[in-house]
Amino acid sequence: MITLPPDYRPSDEEEFMNPLHVEFFKQKLLRWRNDLLKEANLTLASLSEGGIHEADVTDRASVETDRALELRTRDRARKLIGKINLALQRVENGSYGYCEETGEPIGLKRLEARPIATMTIEAQERHERMEKIHRDD
Repeated sequence: MITLPPDYRPSDEEEFMNPLHVEFFKQKLLRWRNDLLKEANLTLASLSEGGIHEADVTDRASVETDRALELRTRDRARKLIGKINLALQRVENGSYGYCEETGEPIGLKRLEARPIATMTIEAQERHERMEKIHRDD
């Protein structure tokens, strides 16, 4: 187990994906997943508190809209948790931080902003251009 200094930030001066980098991103992913799971549990608790008791039609509609929005948000969180789990698998197998298309380092700034990234910005842009071309057909 590697202990990170409290104020540690990965830097480009260090070897890319050295043990400190790996531990930093692993902890970041675990914290993010934990936060999402806590929020999901709070949502489940509030949704399971019973039916809609508002007598007024407008109030009922408002509550139903809020619940639908909450469920969509939870669904996005569920998909995100899946991506976080895949990123944690890449941490474990040593492929985390490297582009799944080119094998090049993804880059620390991109990983800090989007720790679930699987491609370099260039590869991602190529991928999105190809998707757009095929979608327009």
